[in-house]
Amino acid sequence: MVKKLSGKETIVIGLMLFALFLGAGNMIFPPAMGQQAGEHVWAATLGFLITGVGLPFLGILAIALSGSDIQTIGNKVHPKFGLIFPIILYLTIGPFFGIPRTATVAFEIGVTPFLPVDLSAQGFPLFIYTILFFAVTFWLALNPSKLVDRIGKMLTPALLIILVILTAKAVLTPMGSLQAPQNDYIEGAFFKGFLEGYLTMDTLSALVFGIVIVSAIKERGISERVEVMKVCIKAGLIACAGLIFVYVSLSFIGATSVSQIGYLDNGGAILSATASTLFGSLGKGILALAITFACLTTSVGLVSACGNYLSKVFPRFSYKQVIFVLAVFSTCIANFGLSQLISVSVPLLIALYPLAIVLIVLSFVDYAVGIKSRVYILSLAATAIFSIIDGLTAAGLKVAGLQYLADYVPFFEMGLGWLVPAVVGALVGGLVKK
Repeated sequence: MVKKLSGKETIVIGLMLFALFLGAGNMIFPPAMGQQAGEHVWAATLGFLITGVGLPFLGILAIALSGSDIQTIGNKVHPKFGLIFPIILYLTIGPFFGIPRTATVAFEIGVTPFLPVDLSAQGFPLFIYTILFFAVTFWLALNPSKLVDRIGKMLTPALLIILVILTAKAVLTPMGSLQAPQNDYIEGAFFKGFLEGYLTMDTLSALVFGIVIVSAIKERGISERVEVMKVCIKAGLIACAGLIFVYVSLSFIGATSVSQIGYLDNGGAILSATASTLFGSLGKGILALAITFACLTTSVGLVSACGNYLSKVFPRFSYKQVIFVLAVFSTCIANFGLSQLISVSVPLLIALYPLAIVLIVLSFVDYAVGIKSRVYILSLAATAIFSIIDGLTAAGLKVAGLQYLADYVPFFEMGLGWLVPAVVGALVGGLVKK
């Protein structure tokens, strides 16, 4: 008889998946998008939900279908791709952007609002804070204990309760009306929101977290692939429901905040100023405390995950050595500041995200009908060409023939120029012989 999980156990796994995705950093992008989108906030939010919720859900299911990890899926393209692409993923959600972002978000929301204006503008407080933050991260990551898990389990519900109260107050007593949309949100709000969803890094994270969820299901005695898939779908829908609430609420809060707090540089500052406006110093303090500990928990989790993977790929270095390097490197990167860190990460994410999206989609097609490696290769190669061009453009670099591509490649001006080439590449790979 095939064993099945109870509804309670499925809910527990769903909440665990939600906690994995709900890094405090994810909370800073919807408010910023809401401020810029203004009257077009709902179109932008819809696009954001596709890349911030829908694609991560598919990423989890793709890992469940493979029965293994991202390296197994990558090997279908080529063994070297199966090695290099996961390393890039771990470095991106790890020391390059994901880990440093935990410290900068914690500082932006948990410390900056309480500093004198002249002191907060200096880099010294951030420098001291990041050293302490990552020293504690390193210490906890040496032996990740149940204490960290318990902190996460307590803080995720606490953070949700705070968001519910914040949202209810913002709806019942709005800070202001929706303003006119700004910049790219004036005409292309949906597509701009779609690209903003890249910044959550959740689709990339799903390719890493997927094996964690699959392992948690198998530890409960579920071994049949069909049953594993069913639990992943149910748990994924629970996590998606939570993420949708968070993103829609924060987008609305950002969109209605402009008349009270003005346009601010990043979502961390927006969230802190909003909490202060709606609830005063007490609300700001509670939000700061919850997000600070949530950031620390996320930091420990990311350092541990990256440390485990990289120490296996490079066995000459011990786990302790790897996480020490990760902590030091993340400290250096974090001191560029939150706004600078976000601006630098955008080009890389725009270049990397389409590859992850196409890989996920092809894995479903492969499971359904079976495809050769050349389909993966040609589709991903075509995707890479255009996603790299989009990344360079986002970095402000001039690319020859850009206007030509804008005139003849569908969706190119919207940042989705890779879409049609990816499909064409897959079709060519499926039609031609080796």
